[in-house]
Amino acid sequence: MPKILIVEDDPFLSEMYATKLTQEHFEVETAIDGKEVLKKAKDLMPDLILLDIVLPKMDGFEVLQKIKKDPELQAIKVIALTNLGQKEEVEKGLQLGADDYIVKAHFTPSEVIAKVKQILNTKK
Repeated sequence: MPKILIVEDDPFLSEMYATKLTQEHFEVETAIDGKEVLKKAKDLMPDLILLDIVLPKMDGFEVLQKIKKDPELQAIKVIALTNLGQKEEVEKGLQLGADDYIVKAHFTPSEVIAKVKQILNTKK
């Protein structure tokens, strides 16, 4: 069962994505801030991280950079899932190594789950 780490500081959104992913037979863990995700990523070694960008303690861009520079973590797939939708922000996320960049307002939860499945199916 693929493991997903959801990093979202909004409890409602975190719970909604966790419920949807669990229904689709994913093992789900959550984190609420940038520091927590780095610890949980090392403990869990998830197959994919759904990463909000606007987070307390350390923003998602910094988290993404740390994940991709860490030899233990860099193979983990990361989807940025955020409300930051400016072209520069999307480009920054992809340049830092995100496998996809999803603007929350543009995708339904079901579409987000479809993206997760798509990214995991292309896992090398």
